[in-house]
Amino acid sequence: MNAIRVVIVDDHAVFQEGLRALLSRVPEIEVVAAAATTDEAVETVAEHRPDVVLMDLHLPGDGGITATSTITKAGTAGAVLVLTVNSDSTYVRRALRAGARGYLLKDAQPDDIIRAILSVHYGQFVSDAGVAGPVLDSTAEPQTRQAFPTLTQREYEVLERLARGLRNDAIAARLGISVKTVQNTVSAIFLKLGARDRAQAGSMARDAGIGSSP
Repeated sequence: MNAIRVVIVDDHAVFQEGLRALLSRVPEIEVVAAAATTDEAVETVAEHRPDVVLMDLHLPGDGGITATSTITKAGTAGAVLVLTVNSDSTYVRRALRAGARGYLLKDAQPDDIIRAILSVHYGQFVSDAGVAGPVLDSTAEPQTRQAFPTLTQREYEVLERLARGLRNDAIAARLGISVKTVQNTVSAIFLKLGARDRAQAGSMARDAGIGSSP
């Protein structure tokens, strides 16, 4: 089994090294690179194409939310997991809309950080107990892209094709991404829409006028 490849994005050298030390003790995880600014994050992730990016939000440059959005739209990482000190609901919602697959606070226990990396890698969504309310609020009332404002552009594109009845391999071929990326994206869509399965997500999309054409 290949290790989960991780890029750490944080401008605090001590915290960055602490994460490296923590993750180096986990056989299932390999830290392949680190970055400290918005531009470095985008470039480093594009170079290494990791499975998971650990993303701080307060970075020199345009910040971690911009980096998350750029990385998600480019499809250069399997998942972005925010790891930050900020529990403000505005930041939580902005990070989710940018495409983050999870949101943890930096005071999380080491075991919780490790579990979160494993979870987002396998398509699950994770959040710190301290930000659970804002996360649920941001996903509880699906409306539209205007109908579904919490979806990223990539998630919207996948939902549209899912609603047309395409399977994951066909969606991957149409969008030029991997089947694994589609699987992870579908899981994120289920969470954000509150859908239990593909049939319900597709029905919700078609009711909003998305993917209803042949």
